[in-house]
Amino acid sequence: MNTATIEHNEIRLSFSSVDEVHAGLNRAVGTLIEAAADNGRCGILVTRHEPGNYTVALDESVPFGQTREVIAA
Repeated sequence: MNTATIEHNEIRLSFSSVDEVHAGLNRAVGTLIEAAADNGRCGILVTRHEPGNYTVALDESVPFGQTREVIAA
């Protein structure tokens, strides 16, 4: 993973190799699981913005206890 930035219950990730994506996203989701449990009102949304660039964030549109993935248009 090249970079990871954490702000306001959102982690921004940038990967230089496709081999890093799965493990990196799993680590980011794991990091936010505790915050989601403390919040109790939202789940986790993983968004692919472009190849290699993702955000993992708490999101109230995702039901508590779930993780969803989307590709930004």
